[in-house]
Amino acid sequence: MEQRNWHTSYDKGVPTAIDYKELTIPQVFWETVKNFPNSPALVFLNCKLTYAEFGAEVEKCAAGFAELGVTLGTRVAIQLPNVPQAAISYIAALQLGAEVVMTNPLYTFRELEHQWRDSGCEVAVTMDFIWDDFVRDRRSELAPKKWVVASIPGYLRFPLNFLAPLKLKKQNPPRWAKVAPESDMILFKDMIKQASGPAPRPEFDWNQVAALQYTGGTTGPSKGAMLTHKNLCSNIQQIDGWFTGVKYGEEVLMTALPLFHVFGMSICMGWGMASGACMVLLPNPRDLPSVVKAIAKHKVTLFPGVPALFNGLNNFPGIEKIDVSSIKYCFSGSAPLPPDVMHKFESMTGSKIVEGFGMSETSPVTHCNPLNGVRKAGSVGIPVADTDARIVDIDTGTLDVPMGEEGELIVKGPQVMKGYWGRPDETANSIRDGWMYTGDLAVVDEEGYYQIVGRKKDMINCSGFKVFPDEVDGVLVAHDAILEAATIGIPHDEYGETVKSFIVLNPGKSLSVEEVQAYCRENLAKYKVPRLVEFLDELPKSSVLKVLRRELRDMEMAKNKS
Repeated sequence: MEQRNWHTSYDKGVPTAIDYKELTIPQVFWETVKNFPNSPALVFLNCKLTYAEFGAEVEKCAAGFAELGVTLGTRVAIQLPNVPQAAISYIAALQLGAEVVMTNPLYTFRELEHQWRDSGCEVAVTMDFIWDDFVRDRRSELAPKKWVVASIPGYLRFPLNFLAPLKLKKQNPPRWAKVAPESDMILFKDMIKQASGPAPRPEFDWNQVAALQYTGGTTGPSKGAMLTHKNLCSNIQQIDGWFTGVKYGEEVLMTALPLFHVFGMSICMGWGMASGACMVLLPNPRDLPSVVKAIAKHKVTLFPGVPALFNGLNNFPGIEKIDVSSIKYCFSGSAPLPPDVMHKFESMTGSKIVEGFGMSETSPVTHCNPLNGVRKAGSVGIPVADTDARIVDIDTGTLDVPMGEEGELIVKGPQVMKGYWGRPDETANSIRDGWMYTGDLAVVDEEGYYQIVGRKKDMINCSGFKVFPDEVDGVLVAHDAILEAATIGIPHDEYGETVKSFIVLNPGKSLSVEEVQAYCRENLAKYKVPRLVEFLDELPKSSVLKVLRRELRDMEMAKNKS
């Protein structure tokens, strides 16, 4: 790639181009097992596996999968929270040349049916409580023909392996169920125990599809992004080249982001195991007490997170009395990071947060702020090695817009997906001449730093004026009484659309609608000021704590119908 202006902002030692090792994900994993066999790999409550032990479990799991008929090109669904079985299943399936379909454990039956039928999954790994709740009696309606059922206590040691089922069963909804094997179902622990002989290791190159990573489905049915081993391993090496201060085999990596999400799958699991880090598995990122406890207990050094998680920790009661100073580097993505959230977290921990950008279709990272150089608050940074970026006009997507003007961000690089599974038209619309059209609206400055200002589908058209919800939300959360905010456009007879903001207040704080609007008038152009304000106890969020504006829009539509 030609020299770009942002290359001058790279940290010393960070390459602008990489001579990639053409390795598959399993080859990267086994290289780490060889180099750091005695380093801790996975921590889950009172379970701790070294990389040698992790590798032994992967080998047995791969042998078990092979006995179920998993081979080159087989689609294997993995529907697990952040438990050891998720990481073990992921590497084991990929070792056999299978294509993994990482699936949200919170999915409804309808969502499962779409994703698994669309991908043609033949084998599914799911949880005992999911199997018991609705899969077992309706499995004939789903694509998989073979089932593996895991349990949260499966890798726990005494006494938690006995105590956990009692506690999990009492949760609402229950997170443990006693199930028995059936002709087409085997328990994960039995599969591991019964596996015999070395697992097959078929030969395939890094152009083989590794994952069908389904998008969130915010604008229609979710689509499977075909991510190859080349895409995923290139991105691991791009990330690895960016973070020059990481100590191989020594870091402790907070793994609270769901492994079924591309952020958790690639950053926590992919790059984590490539760097020999110890992954501290937490099944629920909303469980802030567990997150805080894990940071202090395991001395977490690397912390991939999302703004809502950092903000939650900033406001966690008693956080000032807890030692969280072990954290060195934090990586923020998925949503804009408010500057005040960043500064407060950094002053509390002594760490650095670098904000970046990515998406399922790009494995995911395309941009990041430098770790040691200039970090621009509110910016997602500059393109990583071998990654090109442009901002083009919204209407045709062919003309570069002047610097400082909004347009659609498009990117090109080795991490860009092969295409959407079974959707050639969608692929042709999203990837043109090698450029991935992200659907995100952005601006770029003279140094090549990009700022995401919103999604094309979220942009509010108010009497012909463009209103970007992220800008309004950024102003709102800067108010000391406001914890979170989400802004949407709602239909208006006179203006086309008008601005409405949903607000969650900080505990013990109060604001009136008029006070919110007065504050906004001091900080926003008149047409951007929310005409409507609604206070909520909490905002709807995805599994990675990303605010779901579509649910707020649906809520508004339901009100109007009633």
